[in-house]
Amino acid sequence: MVRWFFSNYTWKKPTSKKVLYLTFDDGPTPKITTWVLQQLKNYNAKATFFCIGNNIEKHPDLFHNIIQNGHTIGNHSQNHVKGLKTPLKNYIEDIEACNLSIKKHSNLNTKTKLFRPPFGQLKSNQGKKLQKLGYKIIMWSVLSFDWESKYTKQNCLKFALKAKQGDIIVMHDSLKASKHLEYILPRILEHYNNKGYLFKAL
Repeated sequence: MVRWFFSNYTWKKPTSKKVLYLTFDDGPTPKITTWVLQQLKNYNAKATFFCIGNNIEKHPDLFHNIIQNGHTIGNHSQNHVKGLKTPLKNYIEDIEACNLSIKKHSNLNTKTKLFRPPFGQLKSNQGKKLQKLGYKIIMWSVLSFDWESKYTKQNCLKFALKAKQGDIIVMHDSLKASKHLEYILPRILEHYNNKGYLFKAL
């Protein structure tokens, strides 16, 4: 129902080819983002990193490394704000602040700006306003739940391995998710690589 109601957002990329889209939220984070980049490099995999503006400001070198490794950058707000609890004006200002951080620390100036709402929360008026500003709202079709302590790392891997061609998988290069992420990411990459899949950036 949610996907139907917000059908103008990107939930997956229908294709007949064996392609998956790995995405990482909440970084860049010291050590963890670097580890993720190495894992991706091992499989010649490209991904999309939805970065928090404040983390970009704190760790610009890590942010540069993501770009230099050929991955795509997305906006995940400046302060990881909850859309449902934030007035429209304040929400848009926070997203635009993250966009400024991205521009400040990169040469990225594409017409299409990728945005993923923190917590998956987004009011209809917020989404409409962002789209008018040129943002493409990226959701997901597969959640790994790597941040959820109530799930085991084996549970998280099982969730992720449900992905099929064209699916957008959500993971997090954050401290909170790191324990599960370090278990699932190498196994996701190996599993789908063995099945002939390619990992592309959005």
